[in-house]
Amino acid sequence: MTATVTLPTYDQVVRLPREFGPLVVPPEFKDANGHMNIRHYLDLGAEAIDTAFRRIGLTDDYRATRQQSFFTAEHHLKYYTEVHVGHQISAYFRIVERSDKIIHGMALLVDDTTETLANTLEVVAPHVDLTTRRVVAFASDIAEAVDRELAVTEPVGWPAPVCGVMGIRARRDIAGR
Repeated sequence: MTATVTLPTYDQVVRLPREFGPLVVPPEFKDANGHMNIRHYLDLGAEAIDTAFRRIGLTDDYRATRQQSFFTAEHHLKYYTEVHVGHQISAYFRIVERSDKIIHGMALLVDDTTETLANTLEVVAPHVDLTTRRVVAFASDIAEAVDRELAVTEPVGWPAPVCGVMGIRARRDIAGR
């Protein structure tokens, strides 16, 4: 049995902070099927996430001075409507949940021309020490910035249309405790 996911409306999504757009889809984004190619959905979703993460404080300076960053551990693309050349699109981001080391978030790409949700890019992004390549807790200023972002995007009044197989999992030792 599969769970039914209720999609947010265009009007609900556009109440989130806009990460970019509107952008007119150029002819070079078209694929052999006559709509925007898959790689552009991924690139635009990743750009929206990157913009939000820079707002949180994950900048080139942060990586250089603190030797920490976020990696993408998992991602999931979901398509809801086709996007065509000449349409205007915009992207938004919301945090779904967070732990002290991981952000589970989602970029939402809308077609402003048709006023529909076009696709989502859901990610699980652990915070990593770049010298050890291991997952580490956020510094307090980053945790506060994540919480500010969460405070803006969490009370939107609709559940994020998550895929259901990703998220923040509790770590268990060998004994399963």
